[in-house]
Amino acid sequence: MQQIRGEMNMATATYVNPVYPHYLADPFVLRHEELYYAYGTAAPSAEGWQFPILRSTNLIDWKHVGYALPPLPGADQYWAPEVAYADGRFYLYYSAHGIGGRDHQLRVAVSDHPTGAFIDSDCVLAPDDPFTIDAHPFRASDGQWYLYYSRDFLSLDADYRVGTGIVVDRLLDMTTLAGTPHVVVRPHADWHLFLAQRPMYDSVYDWHTIEGAAVREHNGRFYCFYSGGAWERENYGVSYVVADHPLGLYQRPAEEAALLRSVPGHVIGPGHNSFTETADGQEIIVYHAWDTSMSARLMRIDRLMWDGDRPSLHAPTYTPQPASWIK
Repeated sequence: MQQIRGEMNMATATYVNPVYPHYLADPFVLRHEELYYAYGTAAPSAEGWQFPILRSTNLIDWKHVGYALPPLPGADQYWAPEVAYADGRFYLYYSAHGIGGRDHQLRVAVSDHPTGAFIDSDCVLAPDDPFTIDAHPFRASDGQWYLYYSRDFLSLDADYRVGTGIVVDRLLDMTTLAGTPHVVVRPHADWHLFLAQRPMYDSVYDWHTIEGAAVREHNGRFYCFYSGGAWERENYGVSYVVADHPLGLYQRPAEEAALLRSVPGHVIGPGHNSFTETADGQEIIVYHAWDTSMSARLMRIDRLMWDGDRPSLHAPTYTPQPASWIK
């Protein structure tokens, strides 16, 4: 038997969320050579290095092992790191604000090891967009890499709202986009509201937000999970759209609703998730949520399950849960 950060019964180890006690927003977990590495948005090191790196053997007990990225001249904000492993190297995708006086723009840094150091490639991935965040590299089963990311939309098309949405583009190589982004999903529901009457782009809008793409391929279809709403409020949650190809067209589920949402008094604003898998093939959703005092966004995990072709989450949890992947 093992005691794993939570209560224990005679058959199975258990865990209790959150699984890491320190601030780590936008958590991304990479499984590499039977170890798990977590990266996230948090305060920098004393020397200005960005993105804490955690390591674990079981997804529950995490050790801080360093920081990923040295500071860049001019940058004053860094958000939402994700790491892809390709051709023997590790590629860290993230956004930085302030370089050359620009708003958040997507960049990529490269390392030979999952713990870095990651060296910025001096490459802006979508230079013509004034604002891009939340890069999500995804490799389809045919080997092609794609990059999902968030950008702003100011038009009222069909039932779409003005605000931030998600697009996808092919990666020609790990640092170069094809330059032909396709819309994945834009804000379209009341719960996607970020802020009413928000001054943006020399105008004022009821601004809605969809961000934080995370893709799973299941039974030959592509499920793009997203976070919607205001990251610092209770309306923040996770839903999804689905397509037959990574570039779309993406469709909303028939009965669309947030799969992951706040539980008043326990979990506030769960979202910006990633996915990983255990050694025995269980799918795990990794996400952040505020503590009840709204003082920190903390990393949490739960199982992703499938009811046929429909994803299912019995989450967010805050009581002891079985960690059946731990033997």
